[in-house]
Amino acid sequence: MTIQRLQLAHITKRYPAVVANSDVSLTVAPGETHAVLGENGAGKSTLMKIIYGSVKPDEGSVMFNGQPVNVRNPQEARALGISMVFQHFSLFDTLTVAENVWLGLDKSLALAEVARRVQAKAAEYGLDIDPQRPVHTLSVGEMQRVEIIRALLTDPKLLILDEPTSVLTPQAVQKLFVVLKKLASEGCSILYISHKLHEIRELCTACTVLRGGKVTGVCNPQQESNESLSRLMIGAEPPPLQHRPSKVGGVALRVQGLSLAREDQFGVDLEGISLDVRAGEVVGIAGVSGNGQKELLYALSGEDTRAEARMIEVFGAPAAHFRPRRRRALGLHFVPEERLGRGAVPTLGLAQNMLLTRSNAVGRGGWIRTGALQQHASEIIRRFNVKAGGPGAAARSLSGGNLQKFIVGREIDANPKIFIVSQPTWGVDVGAAALIRGEILALRDAGCAVLVVSEELDELFEISDRLHVIAKGRLSPSIDRAAATVPQIGEWMSGLWDTASHAGRASPEEVAHA
Repeated sequence: MTIQRLQLAHITKRYPAVVANSDVSLTVAPGETHAVLGENGAGKSTLMKIIYGSVKPDEGSVMFNGQPVNVRNPQEARALGISMVFQHFSLFDTLTVAENVWLGLDKSLALAEVARRVQAKAAEYGLDIDPQRPVHTLSVGEMQRVEIIRALLTDPKLLILDEPTSVLTPQAVQKLFVVLKKLASEGCSILYISHKLHEIRELCTACTVLRGGKVTGVCNPQQESNESLSRLMIGAEPPPLQHRPSKVGGVALRVQGLSLAREDQFGVDLEGISLDVRAGEVVGIAGVSGNGQKELLYALSGEDTRAEARMIEVFGAPAAHFRPRRRRALGLHFVPEERLGRGAVPTLGLAQNMLLTRSNAVGRGGWIRTGALQQHASEIIRRFNVKAGGPGAAARSLSGGNLQKFIVGREIDANPKIFIVSQPTWGVDVGAAALIRGEILALRDAGCAVLVVSEELDELFEISDRLHVIAKGRLSPSIDRAAATVPQIGEWMSGLWDTASHAGRASPEEVAHA
């Protein structure tokens, strides 16, 4: 009789506003890559945290390698051979990569040895990272690499991955899959959470489906289609996007010759970046994480105001010196890639988080119109199908996908004239991704100028009218989506574009400047 790696029996976890897991049972065999599939708020992350010891179940039992266990904390989980990569990173911003990794390892190891192992593991798996860099200088994609390397260094018997590829490029995903398949062949069991159905079908040999905290199906995903997995997960297939030809208007956002020196030693210099975004179009920017996206977005949002005034224009007005509030008054709204800490204040309720971008919620004398905020937040929760315990629920209490829906919804609801969004569907389920992408296209059709920065090429090809690539702080020429190919964009991600070869395919900004 084969001893199972992990057996969960009748796991139940209740919170005041919701039952996250209800009578969940799940079995994972040695060397098995087992997907846990479900829409945002289905209870997947809670279940993984129970296995990892960071959440205690109200009912049920856990067996590991055939023995009953009571995992009281992550340290005990790691001692058993259980390692986890969280969707929301658990890294200390002020420490270096090596120091963050060191915290979860045997303290008999010297820090210099940990740094050496990080570098070796990063090189082995193609997850390029400098162990001496402070975490606060890393992009979201680079933080994801740190979490994965930290988990791999513990030589786990059970590896839990919660949305591990959400901000990785296709090339990096394929490298990671080689790693995971090798680990599984060596007997490591993998629990894999992802909303990318094609990944689950390629990588996993078993799948447990959760809906509303309950197990609603078990299958072999390699014998399923994306459509059948969608039906298991959300009860239906996501509606197809209506991508109509755009009616392009005047230039809403213009960037011309934007050059900025990095603000920290690990940042990226921006070199001569120029682009136009016109009313009624979606312009996409692709690129490998850490190639200047963060620096560009800081300059566009108003968090970095060092550029010369004319380098950024909003409806013809020099705006590079404007702070975020002034840019919002002109109609520019922005969704950052970091949900907690920049997109939302973790400890505040959703209604209070509306204050980040809604100055009209403050009445005469500085009094906050709490009733209006509550009502407005409730409308966004309803419109974007956000699963939360009401407008008073703390931002950190939401699943990652539901918080993303709320933040994107909050900015779209403001009826922006210019909408800049980074990683719009990071970690959201297929139904929610279709909703967000549909809302972005509806904004475009209503005459909004939309700039999308994403590491998901499929997403950019689905919603963009034109594409750029950012590499090493430089921006490629624009190319019509219909003329672009995935291999070509992948090549451009290495900075290999030839401007001369595209001279016959002038972009709107090139025409405007001619």
